[in-house]
Amino acid sequence: MENRFIVNIIHRPEMVPEYAEKVTGQGKAEDIGRKALLTESLDIFKTQQRLAHENGLKTTIQMTYASLFNDEAVAIAKEHHEKYGDEIALTLLGLPCKEFREKYKTKDFCIWMFSMEDKISIVNDVFEKFHERFGFYPESTGSYYMDAELTNYIKETYPSVKCAVATCWEEGPKAYHTCNNSWYTLMDGGPWAPWIPSKVNTHAPAANEAEDSGIVAIPHLSRDLLACYDGNGSNFGTHPQNVLRGMSYYKEDGEYKYPYFYNLVDQYRVLGDYNNGIAYNMMFVGPGWMNKMGRWEAPYELLYQSYSDGMKYYGDLKKQGELEDLTMAEWADFYREHKNYTEPECALWKDILYGSDKQLFWYNDPFMRVCVNMDQGGAIVDLRPYAAKLEWPVGIGTPHVQDCSYPFLIQEKYRAGYFTHYAGEGTVRSAKLIHGGEEVDLCLCRTKAKFSEEVMKDEKGRTVELAKCDMNDKKGKLVSPKTKTSAGKIRKLTLEPVDIEFSDLKVKLQTEIIFKEGSSDIKIKRNILEMSDPKAELKINEYMVACYGTTEYPEDMTCVTLRAMGALDSYEKGLESGRITGIDGGNMSSASRSIDYAYKCREEYVQDASAVNASIRAIKTLVTMTGEGGKNNVGYIREGYAFSPMFTLGYMAELTQGDVYTTSLRLERED
Repeated sequence: MENRFIVNIIHRPEMVPEYAEKVTGQGKAEDIGRKALLTESLDIFKTQQRLAHENGLKTTIQMTYASLFNDEAVAIAKEHHEKYGDEIALTLLGLPCKEFREKYKTKDFCIWMFSMEDKISIVNDVFEKFHERFGFYPESTGSYYMDAELTNYIKETYPSVKCAVATCWEEGPKAYHTCNNSWYTLMDGGPWAPWIPSKVNTHAPAANEAEDSGIVAIPHLSRDLLACYDGNGSNFGTHPQNVLRGMSYYKEDGEYKYPYFYNLVDQYRVLGDYNNGIAYNMMFVGPGWMNKMGRWEAPYELLYQSYSDGMKYYGDLKKQGELEDLTMAEWADFYREHKNYTEPECALWKDILYGSDKQLFWYNDPFMRVCVNMDQGGAIVDLRPYAAKLEWPVGIGTPHVQDCSYPFLIQEKYRAGYFTHYAGEGTVRSAKLIHGGEEVDLCLCRTKAKFSEEVMKDEKGRTVELAKCDMNDKKGKLVSPKTKTSAGKIRKLTLEPVDIEFSDLKVKLQTEIIFKEGSSDIKIKRNILEMSDPKAELKINEYMVACYGTTEYPEDMTCVTLRAMGALDSYEKGLESGRITGIDGGNMSSASRSIDYAYKCREEYVQDASAVNASIRAIKTLVTMTGEGGKNNVGYIREGYAFSPMFTLGYMAELTQGDVYTTSLRLERED
């Protein structure tokens, strides 16, 4: 299938760009109405528009509140809409201006951080001012982040809105630290590609029409899904000045070169291979990034040249028939026409910056966001339980004034992952092979993965049909044709086999990771392909070390209850049953066991356990693990301690050559 590469080019006439007042007004008292600042900002916006149009690209012009008071900015938007087909949209960025500060008496500028009362007032002010200047309401809006309450209010009050910039991918503690602990936009855990936000939580995609917030969301910038995850995302995105800030360019024969930028765009083009032929990319740049005084050790000439070259790359792709430039509103219609509610977004991403062979796989659907690291043997290193659709109000007057991240169960950057420097454990989902007193963790076995998909069949061999997303009519209302269905699919990662050597045994093992569309289940198969001694005794330990949180700092784990469910006994009956012989420092039972987390290092083991699970009441999440295959199957649960405040769910079994051991990890909401 030939990929369709869709690009949104978004500009905003931000009359008072972030940071720019301090640059243009050096040595002077603060004055956000300074004429030099307003003039330069508008000139840069006009330059950006010219570069796009010269390369045959149309844009979405996101008018800021400040720009609505500027007659020239309004006139330019109208002219470019008529002449080039640009969309006139409205952003909730760029609020600061004299009019705003005089009314709201604040220097706050992040719409999601205001109280709900102020959010409503600001939205009404901005949208009505837009209508006053243009005679219609916008079809697109956005900010760095838009919380669910804000989105729901906008859609209800201004139903013409069908698209919004709604989060900044991995703009969390990593970015905060590299901005000198001064950039309070904490929003880890969301999608990296377009999605339909649920009415309850913006980060969690809607699973059906009832959960549909009524808009299609897009991320603020298209990030490098590996470099951004490992480091500061603000340095690695399809935004030419991001690339300059990340120092990912060089100069040769008097000319600046930025192959990384082009490789990043091309990597996004490839994502159509994993998403039914549709690849998406966006470029969203405000005037502050092209300040005449320069930015990040880069002179204005380089800022200008990089933007010009970036636009030319997109323009050349369009001329070659390899790119479609859509406005935000056009993209929203396209997305709803081509996507299912349950259809995941997948990305098998390789390192294009550091020269390593590292490979990550990202999976995102209404039930979970998952990152699989092939450099760690296919371990899950990031897991967000969207199935909980966690209510997370943000802003003044809520428990989360700045932190709008979706909580994780596993996050190797904030909770250590496999590689720790102390005796405890970090969060990761992996497996260990054990033989003759030796133990090897698959996290130490680098591999590569191939992606595949197949159509789901029911028990009678019939294709499973799933409902597509509903379209918006001209008034912004949802319409739901009954015929809008398509076949559901299974997405599979097949990892290259790894060779594991013990002192007297060699084992070849292959892993498959399977995601079933419309399900909150991750299935992992371990295939013992070969053993140097087919009769040797080999034990597998499938485990998940997890916790919850949004930052590096530990949370109170006493909200967690761990359970290992007996195969035959009910949970209540199992609590009354006796234990069998202890193993590995824990207690073996033939019946159900539980642990209420109290940092006491307790362990429980259940022979032939039907399931092991953890209830994390603080985030209304139930995570359940099951295992089958081999002999002497044992499920276990493990409590952590204060210095390593994690919990562990796991299964152990004995395997021989040709055996397949299969585990399932399921996420659910638990009120």
